Amino acid sequence: MNYKKTIIFTLLINILISPLTGQSSNLQKDEIKRLFTKSKKLPLHTDQFADSLKLLPSPPDRNSQLFTIDKEIYLNTRKLINTSRWNQAIEEAAIFNGTIGKNFSKTIGIEISKKNTPITQDFLEDLLIMSGNFGTDKAKKHYQRIRPFMYYHTHSCTPEDEELLSKDGSYPSGHAAFGWSAALFLSEIFPDKQDQILKEGYEFGQSRVICGAHWQSDVDAGRLIGAEVVARLHANQEFRKKLKKVKQELLKKSREIHFNKN
Repeated sequence: MNYKKTIIFTLLINILISPLTGQSSNLQKDEIKRLFTKSKKLPLHTDQFADSLKLLPSPPDRNSQLFTIDKEIYLNTRKLINTSRWNQAIEEAAIFNGTIGKNFSKTIGIEISKKNTPITQDFLEDLLIMSGNFGTDKAKKHYQRIRPFMYYHTHSCTPEDEELLSKDGSYPSGHAAFGWSAALFLSEIFPDKQDQILKEGYEFGQSRVICGAHWQSDVDAGRLIGAEVVARLHANQEFRKKLKKVKQELLKKSREIHFNKN
């Protein structure tokens, strides 16, 4: 495995490791390997997206007012520990093994899963790799920003992930990039639910702050990457064809649900 592929594999592990168990099961390891293999077959790769190192400003300096704001936001979110919002953050940290679209499922009223919506599930997996990984890796590797739970010598909402997360830069947030890009695409398909979908995409990123895995500025930068990836993918003919199939699948499911209710 060459150096570049090693970086991609490491980032996939850091993004995808499940917070639902104390250690990675064989099933989880198999899933990570599957996504790594899939990443090599996607129509666009790291060098075809905007250079996150050039696109984004530097993360806030430790002596800056912006970092003071990051710290204040982090400390304020500690009030949410063991609340329903904290549990949501734990849930949204797990974005594979069939759960990648779970929270968006609630918003659009359609179960997104390998069984129920295989085209959409596949689409979101691709998007996770391209926005959460390809779109962020250059800045992550360059800055290697320390994460909140490391800075404060405490724990995140998924302590079993911390060994891996500590080796992966905090800036920008790959989770936030994925959540925002997924929300943008889904809001195109369901414009009547745009407000709810975008709110979920926003909260998906905020969960990383609440979790203690990212600073607010990491998440804000992640959303910018997510928007950039969406714009780039719209310029790719192969991806546009896939998006069309996703739309057809979801709208068909929506009509079926409406018909069964009536």
